[in-house]
Amino acid sequence: MPYYVGVDLGATNVRAAVADGDGSILATDKRATPRGPTGIHVTEAVLDAVRAACEDADVDPSEVEAAGVGSIGPLDLAEGSIDGPANLPDSVDTVPLVGPISKLVDSERVHLHNDTVAGVIGERFHADRNPDDMAYVTISSGIGAGVAVDGNVLEGWDGNAGELGHMLVDPQGRRTCGCGRDGHWEAYCSGNNIPEYARMLAEEDGDLDTALPLDDPEFSAKHVYEHADDDEFAAHVVDQVGFWNAMGVTNLVQSYAPLVVSFGGAVALNNPDLVLDPIREYLDESVFNNVPEVRLTSLGDDVVLHGAVASAITGGTGDRSPS
Repeated sequence: MPYYVGVDLGATNVRAAVADGDGSILATDKRATPRGPTGIHVTEAVLDAVRAACEDADVDPSEVEAAGVGSIGPLDLAEGSIDGPANLPDSVDTVPLVGPISKLVDSERVHLHNDTVAGVIGERFHADRNPDDMAYVTISSGIGAGVAVDGNVLEGWDGNAGELGHMLVDPQGRRTCGCGRDGHWEAYCSGNNIPEYARMLAEEDGDLDTALPLDDPEFSAKHVYEHADDDEFAAHVVDQVGFWNAMGVTNLVQSYAPLVVSFGGAVALNNPDLVLDPIREYLDESVFNNVPEVRLTSLGDDVVLHGAVASAITGGTGDRSPS
């Protein structure tokens, strides 16, 4: 039986899976992504997760035929590494991935993708029919998108074609993104940035009556969405975040004309109506060409992991012959 490994490397967690040739997952491992002190520590966490998943599946790493990795960016495909991840400390400069994983599994077939590109690969692989024109958007600690056009998964020469969270949506640049640039989509709507955006809106409001714990260091996006139904200011924040999300998705739709846009990531998965309804409403009003179906991924929090496995099986495309 052929075995395949998939890795989902995020800013919060690293996950690894071992699967058979049908993409059925046999074992997984999950652990926190190290915050440094260097990129090598992140690499070691990835390798340890792969080893643990293989051990639980009773598979020797040398039996693995291929591996796929869905990772935070930006990527350096020539080196097979991450180059200065935006949502990890500055000391985490370069994170080697392809070389160390290739050595561990004794295979040169290691496919590295932006995590959202892995997401669209997973969506295509597990769909009833492979959609030729679709996108997958994650709204989590960061924001990104994977796109397939005419059956081709777009990656870009350096693997960073999916970094749509760093699209400029606010020319006034009132919020600074984790990458250091101003006005990016992610700076307003990612899980990491919604609390700071809420604080900015509160300062602009002046005389404010809200139940949100704005001064609490533990204040998070979860508080904002939990109070959206009973707190006027929280509802205002959700409305503003919805506007920026809709603007980003509109630009995505006008650029690539997908028939389907699937959403994942913790913010979208935990608040599907509050996140997706404003996008649907705005797209109906603003899109010039075809308005796509907007839906939540059916793969839940496992979409990138499934995509990484599918990449290993299909050679990085998500295409498979009908059964």
